[in-house]
Amino acid sequence: MTSRPTPVSLRPAPGPPRLAVTGIGNAMLDIIAHDHENVIDDLGLAKAAMSLIDASRLSAVYGAMGETVEVSGGSVANSIAGVAALGGAGGFIGKVADDEFGHRFRHDLVSLGVELDLAVVSADEGATGRCHVFVSDDAQRTMATYLGVANQLSASDVRADLISRSEITYVEGYLFDLPPAKESIRKVVNVAHEHDSMVALSLSDMYCVERHRRDFLELVTNDVDVLLANESEILSLFQFTALEKVFGALDEIGVLAVVTLGPKGADVATVSGVVRVPAVEVERVVDQNGAGDLFASGFLYALAQGSDPVEAAELGSLCAGEIIAHLGARPVADLEELAASAGLL
Repeated sequence: MTSRPTPVSLRPAPGPPRLAVTGIGNAMLDIIAHDHENVIDDLGLAKAAMSLIDASRLSAVYGAMGETVEVSGGSVANSIAGVAALGGAGGFIGKVADDEFGHRFRHDLVSLGVELDLAVVSADEGATGRCHVFVSDDAQRTMATYLGVANQLSASDVRADLISRSEITYVEGYLFDLPPAKESIRKVVNVAHEHDSMVALSLSDMYCVERHRRDFLELVTNDVDVLLANESEILSLFQFTALEKVFGALDEIGVLAVVTLGPKGADVATVSGVVRVPAVEVERVVDQNGAGDLFASGFLYALAQGSDPVEAAELGSLCAGEIIAHLGARPVADLEELAASAGLL
């Protein structure tokens, strides 16, 4: 009599791990330099803002920078790197070229433990985007951004894998600057809702809001669960002059919002009203580049872990405080250890 083999296990194989936050945004290489000689004036750049440039200006802008620090970046990519630095599982969706800058972008994020779903085009079809960041002596950042293929993410480039496993899907407002990305964002939102992933939106900057106010308002009204902005961005979005009116409008829409206020901290909408969370004090502000991005890291990661919005804003403030104390948009200190010491993780 022959016996039948006993199955090793009747349980289903475990699925891929859940992610705290997946971001979709411009995949850029950040090229950062001090601007001691006010070269931004010579280049005709608007101080403390982001200006788009085309390929014809790349050599002039890069040549004016002097010594640089180069690291994978883009606003939402910085935020996802911050989530990883906090010990969280993060994902990123974007588009790069098969060139030196695209390889560097991938390597940097993978080395942090971020899961990537990158659309890649050949080098003869386009170039990876670059953001030239000039940091002035007053710690303001001025950006000259060459989008390259970063802003050409099409709906066919977006797959459901990372979004379907994420507690929060984080959308970068800068993506609206070229038409193909708008279709991609619609697909991202639909996939997120299908898989019960909260949709968070960054307004990115005031000029971006001015360019896309109607699209942003439609998205915030109908599809966004969490809105992140600074004071000038959100006032521009709603065309108000006072934050009280903004929070009234957001309450009617039913969106959780946090508004960063620089050294004054951040205002968070709660069920009992607006709460001011103070900024973390630092000995010296060196570079504000990435402060909003890392605030988003802490805020969104804490929300994904089940914290209430005020606790989430406190973690965001801690992360922002670390980043402004040195050059660059990536943490130097151990963020996970800092947060644990502060009782925020």
